[in-house]
Amino acid sequence: MSTDTRGLTQLGQDTAQPMSPETAVLERVPAPHKGRDYMVRFTCPEFTSLCPMTGQPDFAHLVIDYVPGDWLVESKSLKLFLHSFRNHGSFHEDCTMTVVTKIEELLAPKWIRIGGYWYPRGGIPIDIFWQSGPVPDDVWIPGQDVPGYRGRG
Repeated sequence: MSTDTRGLTQLGQDTAQPMSPETAVLERVPAPHKGRDYMVRFTCPEFTSLCPMTGQPDFAHLVIDYVPGDWLVESKSLKLFLHSFRNHGSFHEDCTMTVVTKIEELLAPKWIRIGGYWYPRGGIPIDIFWQSGPVPDDVWIPGQDVPGYRGRG
C-alpha cells in the first residue's frame, strides 16, 4: 500500500484558507488499491458560497462519489478547496459543476458524480446532479439519500 505524500504542500502543514476557488490548491495521492474498483464518497453538508447578485450566503449539501483510477483526492486540500467558495459569488449550477470539474481534471477517475442539494433561494431549492457516465459494473454505488427540501413541516 502506497502512502507517498511527497509533493503535497498542505497535508501536515499550517495552511492559510484560500480566498477563492481559483487560488485553492487541490492535491492528490496515489490510490493504494490499483486494479480493484471501489467507491469513495465525500460529503460536505455545510457548503457555502455567495449569491453573485445579492452577496447573500447560499448553503448546500454536496455529495461527491468517485471510483478512483490511479489517484485519490487528498482530503485536507479538498476541504480547503470547498471552503474557498465561502467568499466566491457564483450561481448554484456553476459552483456545483466547478467542484466536480476540478476534481475530475485532477484525478481522471474511472467514474465520478456529484449531487448539489441547495437550500432555497427566493423560495425555490435548486439541486444539481451530474455524473461522468454509466455506473461501473461490480462496484457498490449507494444512493445519496439526501432528502429533498421540505420546509418547516
